Amino acid sequence: MKKILAIVLAVAMIASVAMLAGCGQSKQNDAAATADSAKETLTMATNAYFPPYEYYEGDKIIGIDAEVAQAIADKLGMELKIVDIEFDSIITGVQTGKYDMGMAGMTVTDERKQSVDFSDSYATGIQSVIVPENSPITSVDDILAEGATYKVGVQLSTTGDIYISDDLGDAAAERVTQFQTGNDAVAALSSGKVDAVIIDNEPAKSYVAASTGLKILDTEYVSEDYAICFAKDNTALKDKVNGALKELIADGTVKGIVDKYISAK
Repeated sequence: MKKILAIVLAVAMIASVAMLAGCGQSKQNDAAATADSAKETLTMATNAYFPPYEYYEGDKIIGIDAEVAQAIADKLGMELKIVDIEFDSIITGVQTGKYDMGMAGMTVTDERKQSVDFSDSYATGIQSVIVPENSPITSVDDILAEGATYKVGVQLSTTGDIYISDDLGDAAAERVTQFQTGNDAVAALSSGKVDAVIIDNEPAKSYVAASTGLKILDTEYVSEDYAICFAKDNTALKDKVNGALKELIADGTVKGIVDKYISAK
């Protein structure tokens, strides 16, 4: 009888210890969840059709910008939220405070500086020209030549749109077709609706790899710097993000992210 009682007491003690341990773990999990929910959110506006800078893998947005933004958020102890919108709505959304920052392979231009502030540059881009493999177009000069009638597709409000529209002047209204995404512009090129597409070089590589009968011209159009945009009255956040970005550039994190997506292409 004493032996049975001892066994019962031992089992009860083990159960109590297990229960206490479980309660302790539960409290730790609750504390962790509370800490996560207390994190300030960093909302990044992008247009997720610009590989390898941002694009979908399943229902998740990945790419250079997504990873650099996540590294910045981690360094600042913030929770990153990425919102996919039309490219030409990003600056307006950031200006009005709907989004904290815009990051979409966005080039720093004097025109954009009038509306938003920019971080330091974290990557360099090149505007390239995509044409059909049998195209008579060999450089941008052929498109801009006097008397030329080639039609050009661009993504609305991108620097490709800005540069070619400026260079063509009055003829741009007839010869430049603006699309909401790079995908749409390249699809129009493949179907013969336009004669060339001007877009950043890395996305151009991805689009050509996924298509047949297209090529990228050897000569580049324009070289430019990518940066993160902020509302002009949001200097505090810009300075915090820029400080984190400088550290991530200095320790090689940004280069590692860029190399991960571009070196393999």
